[in-house]
Amino acid sequence: MSIPNHILEQLNSQADLVSIIGRHTTLKRAGNEFKGCCPFHGEKSPSFYVNPQKNIYHCFGCGVGGNAIGFLRDYENLTFMEAVDELSRQTGIEVPKDEQKNVSYQRTPIQSAPKAPILPTPTSAPPNYSEQAPAFSVPDAAPEYETHDSGYPHDAVPMDAAPYPPMIDDSDAGYIDNGIDSSYDDMGYDVSFDNGLPADMSMMNGAETAADGNLYELLERIAAFYRQSLTSHPHAMHYFQSRGITDASLDTFMLGYAPFGWQHLEHAFPQDIEGLRALGLVRRSESGRDYDLLRDRVIFPIRDNQGRVIGFAGRALDNEVKPKYINSSDSPVFHKQHVLYGYYESRKQRADSWLVVEGYMDVIALYQAGIYGAVASMGTAINESQISRLLTLNPTLTLCFDGDSAGQKAAWRTLEVSLPILSDDKELRFLTLPDAHDPDTYIKAHSTEAMREQIRHAVPLSQYIYAYLSERYDLSLVEGKAKLMAQVKALSAALPKGSSFRYLLNNDIYQKLGGKRKPSITAKDALLDFDSGMTVSQQLQLCFLYCPHALRHDVLTRLWQQARINDALPQHIKQKAPADALRPLAWADLQDPMLFEVVNTVQRCLPFLPADTNAGAHFILANLSADTQAVLSRSWAEFYRTLSKHEVSNFDDLIDNLLTQVLNRHLQKKTQALISNPNPVTLAIVRKQSQCLNDWLRAKQAEQSAQMS
Repeated sequence: MSIPNHILEQLNSQADLVSIIGRHTTLKRAGNEFKGCCPFHGEKSPSFYVNPQKNIYHCFGCGVGGNAIGFLRDYENLTFMEAVDELSRQTGIEVPKDEQKNVSYQRTPIQSAPKAPILPTPTSAPPNYSEQAPAFSVPDAAPEYETHDSGYPHDAVPMDAAPYPPMIDDSDAGYIDNGIDSSYDDMGYDVSFDNGLPADMSMMNGAETAADGNLYELLERIAAFYRQSLTSHPHAMHYFQSRGITDASLDTFMLGYAPFGWQHLEHAFPQDIEGLRALGLVRRSESGRDYDLLRDRVIFPIRDNQGRVIGFAGRALDNEVKPKYINSSDSPVFHKQHVLYGYYESRKQRADSWLVVEGYMDVIALYQAGIYGAVASMGTAINESQISRLLTLNPTLTLCFDGDSAGQKAAWRTLEVSLPILSDDKELRFLTLPDAHDPDTYIKAHSTEAMREQIRHAVPLSQYIYAYLSERYDLSLVEGKAKLMAQVKALSAALPKGSSFRYLLNNDIYQKLGGKRKPSITAKDALLDFDSGMTVSQQLQLCFLYCPHALRHDVLTRLWQQARINDALPQHIKQKAPADALRPLAWADLQDPMLFEVVNTVQRCLPFLPADTNAGAHFILANLSADTQAVLSRSWAEFYRTLSKHEVSNFDDLIDNLLTQVLNRHLQKKTQALISNPNPVTLAIVRKQSQCLNDWLRAKQAEQSAQMS
């Protein structure tokens, strides 16, 4: 069976190559690529690289390389058709059974009008020997027309024509899930696309012979036709200008206009009727007449990962016209469920972070503001394979949907679809802009930097779930809490098997609903199995390796303030005390160099830590001094196994307990020093601080015991 090349290109570009190869070797992110030990030959130092943008792999050790089909054939020993079928199953791209289904179509020959005989008369004008027909044919006799008051130039329709066909809502579309292939040079720039007008536009009608046409070439010529039409229709150009679209953006996104008229495409491309029908841009009414799908609409060309035009979206200029958007239908070159608008343009700008928005104008506005990586759906919710692709490019994906009911339902559907692929190193974030803004209007009303700030503060998945469900259940009732918790458990069950996020999500929301932790899963009880002989300070350092996010805020200052240590001092002592003696202790005051180094290193590494706990700890260890690294490395493996076995969800109590012991040790040393060198006021302060600290810890432990019982 012969499979069209464009289908093979789609399969290779949209396959999740990182996941396919990741089944056979461990791949780790290295900049914009992934690297690991080559699965084809034994090696200890990684020299095997996978490029998810171009969706190719290469080993610098043994020289193997290729695409997804090649890997399945060479490594998994699949036949060509088995590899194609496997990728078809993974990507959802249907491999046509009909061998004739490809991007070619039969062009219709146009005969030149017969030349009239030249009569020999001395008064006749010089004969015209040109065989070229005019660019647009004009009928010999103009039919009667009726005009429609549309608010724009009149749309002339022959009175004997079929009634206006019913509008067909083709607004259901999907997402692109594309990589970058060989149409890019080594630097990732597109080298295959020319924005200029095609030289062989069939608007230039003449005596031409029938020949096979190519749908990709036809689409490029149609895009150029729409682009040219925009410049000659001021009311359409005014729409884009009123939305703040610059000339540069008009060119980048190839924006255009589909004029009035029922058959403007047939007039412009009379040889390509079969191709126009194959693309769904020309349709047939019930009475048997052909008509153009897109009329009096601004046009958004849709491009694949190579920058080729594969379809069009048309927006009505009048907001009262329904449907507001119409997308061209599926065709041999256009599969809506794999298309994301703006993906190609973002890849050309080497976008690093990705943002899913709702509208084409949002994509263009963000791109125009220098915020690259925005992509839009085409009417339907994003599917699992497309989310997987975006999360491969960046492990954090932000979803920006409108705040209305429809927008939030779309966000929730996306959440549900995403759960099966949300491994612990992937993250979804949710952004709902204030005051019913979308990205386009928000940038205009505020600024680009304000939009960037909104993206930076997008809500994590766990918080979004709780906020979304808490608005739908009455949490003042036990029944409401039970229903919310039941839905959370159903959601978490969809997470990948072995996901630690599953347990943490359930536990986190359980705590928000007022639940109590069981003593069997507290960090303190888990450490009963940990017999290391390490000091309290070193155990605290291991806790910071295991749970570095505890240091996002100054835990030492928090503990000092919660214990109200300085508040308990008598007023007459406060009046006599030096100012420095009353401030909360800092890490440097503890005179523990190793603890001080660990705290500073964790805080410095926080923005760059991988989501996996073990990987994050090793990242921190690699940034410590050799001596500190050696001490902690010896006990890390046992410490990690012990706490992982107990599925510990909260470290606050354990860290408070260990830190209180470290503080007590410091205050005791300070007390001994003051006894040797008496300073009555400072000695009284230190003793009172130690007493307050211990009283607070005992009260907290008593409260926890009462809750557990």
